[in-house]
Amino acid sequence: MLKIGKIVNTHGIKGEVKVKRITDFAERFAVGNNVYDKKGQNEFDPLIISHHRLHKNMDLLQFESYDNINDVEHMKGSVLYIKKDQLTELNEGEYYYYEIIGCIVETAEGELVGEIDHILAPGANDVWVVKSPQGKEILIPYIDDIVKSVDVSAKKVIIDPMEGLLDG
Repeated sequence: MLKIGKIVNTHGIKGEVKVKRITDFAERFAVGNNVYDKKGQNEFDPLIISHHRLHKNMDLLQFESYDNINDVEHMKGSVLYIKKDQLTELNEGEYYYYEIIGCIVETAEGELVGEIDHILAPGANDVWVVKSPQGKEILIPYIDDIVKSVDVSAKKVIIDPMEGLLDG
């Protein structure tokens, strides 16, 4: 299961929820799509989207059989998921975050940099946050000049760091 959004609040009295999107694919919230609300350790409630609209940079969703605020009040703070089989194919050189997180990063000379812990998306390009063996966080911009190869099946990334990138 992969996270696609977080329900931050209800909206109005007709059962809409306000969702902060954490996916690049707006089509995940299309009417008729299935999403899942985590209710236990490995338990998920399936939800079918019956209505979607944008409002003030948030996605407003309504689910089938959830027709008033009382039906959705308990969902505040919930995370919405999709199944991996709902993913779409990406172009060459594009990766899902879950494929990148956990990859080992080495320099072209074979020096271990660390493991990708999480990813930031500040704007023009993603930034991979790598934890070094010493526990230090190293920020690696995902740009062609630095990231030379990505092998998600081997969970390995090769970089050619610019001067000063691995210092400090």
